[in-house]
Amino acid sequence: MSLARTGPTARGRFALFAECLLTGVWIALAALPLVTYPAALAAGTRHLRRHLAHEQGGRREFTADFRAAVRGGWLVGLAGWAAVAVVWFDLRAVRAGLPGGPAVGAVGVLALLGAAAALLRAAALWRPGVSWRPLLARAGRHTVRDPAGSFLLIGGLAVVVCSAWFSTPLAVPVLGAVAAAAVAVEERHRRR
Repeated sequence: MSLARTGPTARGRFALFAECLLTGVWIALAALPLVTYPAALAAGTRHLRRHLAHEQGGRREFTADFRAAVRGGWLVGLAGWAAVAVVWFDLRAVRAGLPGGPAVGAVGVLALLGAAAALLRAAALWRPGVSWRPLLARAGRHTVRDPAGSFLLIGGLAVVVCSAWFSTPLAVPVLGAVAAAAVAVEERHRRR
C-alpha cells in the first residue's frame, strides 16, 4: 500500500512517530551529564507538545527549552540519583537478611516507581519560567489521583529498560515515546 493511499491521518501518525524517535535521541544526548535528565525530559515533552499543536519547533527550540529547564532541573536530577542510591542501599539490606528488610525494600521500590512517574508528569507539565518545586508537588498529586496514568508511565519506563537490555541503542529512541506518553497522560488527566 502506498503512503499516498493511506491518507493524511496515517501520514500524521507516522510523522508523530518519527518526531518521537528524534525527540528520544535529543533527550538522550541532553541527559548525558546524568543529572540533566529532568531538563532533557522537560524539553522533549515541550517539543512534542509544540509538534502536536502544529507550532514551529526544532533543535533550536529544544535547546532553548533545555537551557531554561536545566537551571533548577539539575537539582531534581541529583535528588533522583540520591533516591536511587537509597533504594539500592535498602535492597542490599534486604539481601543481607535484616529483619523487616523485604517490607522496607518493597516500600522503597514502590516509592522510587512513584517518584519516577511524578518526575515524568512534572516534565510534561513544565513551561519556561516555572519552578520545579511546585511542578513536582502538582505532579505528585496527579500521580496519586490518576494511578492508571501513572501505571502507563511506569510501563513506558519498563519498555525503555527492556529495550536497553535487548539492544542498548533501541532505548534511545524509545525515550521519545515515553515523553509522548507523559504528554498524553497529562492531557488525559487535564481533560478529566
